[in-house]
Amino acid sequence: MRGLTQTAARDLAPAGITVNGFCPGIVKTPMWAEIDRQISEAAGQPAGYGTKAFAKRITLGRLSEPDDVAACVAFLAGPDSDYITGQSILVDGGMVFS
Repeated sequence: MRGLTQTAARDLAPAGITVNGFCPGIVKTPMWAEIDRQISEAAGQPAGYGTKAFAKRITLGRLSEPDDVAACVAFLAGPDSDYITGQSILVDGGMVFS
């Protein structure tokens, strides 16, 4: 994904188009609720077990909300990011480095 983002950024820069990517971590969505249910069930634990287990591995100690990711996307789509291109922004609460 990074390579594709950087290549597209390079190719589209002459047209004044910036290209960036966002890399979300675990986002609390209906899909995650189903994953949590399956993890919890497989572990013989109550609902929420999977969420708590994964949240412990995230530096900020919680899963992201959809608004966390939406804020990043809104920034990248807006004028304040007009000098940012070819970047992959992690929106994962520090999950990658924890």
